[in-house]
Amino acid sequence: MKKLKIFMLVGAAILCLAGCGGNDELSLEEIEEKKGSFSAGASVHDPSVFKENGTYYIFGSHMEAAKSENLREWKSFASGVSQNNELFDNLFDEPRKAFEFVGKNEEGGYSVWAPDVIYNEKMGKYMMYFCTTSTYKRSSICFATADNPEGPYTFQDTILHSGFRTADTKNKQQIFGDENFDMRKYMMSGDYNNLQWPNALDPSVFYDEDGRMWMVYGSWSGGIFILELDQETGYPIFPEEDEENEVDSYYGKHLIGGMHLSCEGPYILYDETSGYYYLFVSYGSLTADGGYQIRLYRSEKPDGPYVDYSGETFSLGVEDHSQYGLKMMGNYTFPSLPYSYMAPGHNSAFVDDDGKLYIVYHQRFSDMGEMHEPRVHQIFRNKDGWLVAAPFATQGEELREEGNSSKEIAGTYYYVNHGTDISAEVHEAEEIQLTAGGKIKDSSGKNIGEFVTEENSPYITLSTDEGEYEGVLVDMEDEAGNPVLCFTAAGENNQSVWGVKYLKE
Repeated sequence: MKKLKIFMLVGAAILCLAGCGGNDELSLEEIEEKKGSFSAGASVHDPSVFKENGTYYIFGSHMEAAKSENLREWKSFASGVSQNNELFDNLFDEPRKAFEFVGKNEEGGYSVWAPDVIYNEKMGKYMMYFCTTSTYKRSSICFATADNPEGPYTFQDTILHSGFRTADTKNKQQIFGDENFDMRKYMMSGDYNNLQWPNALDPSVFYDEDGRMWMVYGSWSGGIFILELDQETGYPIFPEEDEENEVDSYYGKHLIGGMHLSCEGPYILYDETSGYYYLFVSYGSLTADGGYQIRLYRSEKPDGPYVDYSGETFSLGVEDHSQYGLKMMGNYTFPSLPYSYMAPGHNSAFVDDDGKLYIVYHQRFSDMGEMHEPRVHQIFRNKDGWLVAAPFATQGEELREEGNSSKEIAGTYYYVNHGTDISAEVHEAEEIQLTAGGKIKDSSGKNIGEFVTEENSPYITLSTDEGEYEGVLVDMEDEAGNPVLCFTAAGENNQSVWGVKYLKE
């Protein structure tokens, strides 16, 4: 395992004891006897979260939608790309304008992907932005409106297209609303240049601190772009060309990615507490063995620049993007899980009414093919203002603001470093010991580091040979309901680390 050092800043009032905990924790045999998980009760891919009157909604690809009262148990209320799906009332009415540009997919049907719902106060409507697509680059972003978050949503218009062909020059008025639209800059060898320009997929919409409305979008291809939206109409405000700042007059501003490197499902969360805009994206391929994972960037402005924990950005010329973006989570397992958790990704996030932050994503599992379920984990701000995720699905856990005592912290932890790889590798938990005297030992008893906690605080600072990690300690329950004490932290090497101590009830 990686050589580990954990530094925790300690006040003089913290009692330093020798040795490790023991009587309060489960043995490995006891943990394995208590293995378990849970079913969310619904399957929603690319879940985008929206809360209204105490109910949480998630909307996903293939016209799937579900709702919950507790972020754990979900009930489906819409399913399947069909005229019988009551999520929409006119999407398949002739002339089927949402599919006019893209046409049918390879299976001869229609693809409706990655919706995002937001309430527009100026219009007095719930707005759903979504995309239709037929190939790996021919796509349209559309929007629909409703008077209720559950719909029915009325399709309004398409607002952005990608993947044009030379033949489309005859239909510029129909496609772009401008017969003089110059397609040439977006073409290469008679086809759409998707190495530089975006795929019109995966829209998500947010308000900035000044009340302006933005749409971030993109999937692989030329990367992630952003456009401001007109709140009065829901349509994009197309900017003036600014090549020096990577602003295109049609697609908006380029944020990260490109050259058809994996980067999709963008979601921007503005956090008033930290003052940052957090840009979440997914790397890898979405299949269970595709190395799908969640990465994080942040900015002080809604339209960037967005940088990772190391202060770098994933620019258009990057060849290996695995080192860019804070990896919040990838494939992992713990001894209490009956299977490995695979390919977490295409997330949304929100700040709840009580100020807690949550990340919502779809999760696959080992030996279960492509079956997936939504998962919701609480996320926390570390001392550097970066977000770290709790290792297990939320069950209403609270940070202990007064912190944990040395005696409570001491014991055996199962440690996962998510690394920065984009692969099918499962990061398995390794056993470490945290002693009450502030030492860390590996499973053989060898000293491999030190640790301390900050007095009257949940904060913890961790460091390895690769760099330091800042995080928090949190008491919670694992998927099977076992009480655990966890640490979750992240560092300038763009790695996230988790540690779990299993407690007796």
